[in-house]
Amino acid sequence: LNAAYLALDVTAQALPALGALGLAGANVTIPHKEAALAAAQTIDPLAARIGATNTLKIEDNRAICAWNTDAPGFLAALRAGAPDWRTDRPAVVLGAGGAARAIVVALCDAGVSDIRIVNRTRDRAEAVAALSPAGRVCALEEALPGAGLIVNCTAQGLKGENPLTLDLMQTDPNSVLFDTVYAPLDTALLASARAQRRTAVDGLGMLVWQAALAFEIW
Repeated sequence: LNAAYLALDVTAQALPALGALGLAGANVTIPHKEAALAAAQTIDPLAARIGATNTLKIEDNRAICAWNTDAPGFLAALRAGAPDWRTDRPAVVLGAGGAARAIVVALCDAGVSDIRIVNRTRDRAEAVAALSPAGRVCALEEALPGAGLIVNCTAQGLKGENPLTLDLMQTDPNSVLFDTVYAPLDTALLASARAQRRTAVDGLGMLVWQAALAFEIW
């Protein structure tokens, strides 16, 4: 491709101007996934349902179209990294940002009937739980018992942020820990999951799958 893919450090206020820069599109990461949706003139139904976007396509008329490839990218990475993962076990989602919103919708569509949302701010957790009939807000100590999947959608563990570890001994013995963090790739959370004999899936697969889908859109 005759193209360049560059990292741009922007504020949310800059998002509506992306169409004027001559770009074919853009990926959006934390913390702008919800704000970017508001900057779009056209919104794909999945992105509208999730309420967040990670992929923007700039049309010829400079209009911004919002998509969400996080949801299908997450499911593809989960199935590749944990092929024995089961939908008939509760899932725990840590966080309530754009990635959490996409993952809750993906889990709902995959058939998970009990999705437990854990977040420091209850009103944001309730907004994410409302995305699925299976969603409910829980305290961490209430969410972990019996869980078959735990997904970290917070910035904890990201380079420069505080590490995150969990006591997973109350989860299903065959539970899966999925960390969306990919820098560093091997987080303290993944190490603690392996030490507790749980399947650990890092964030690289989700990063690659969502990117492949974004390139198809562009």
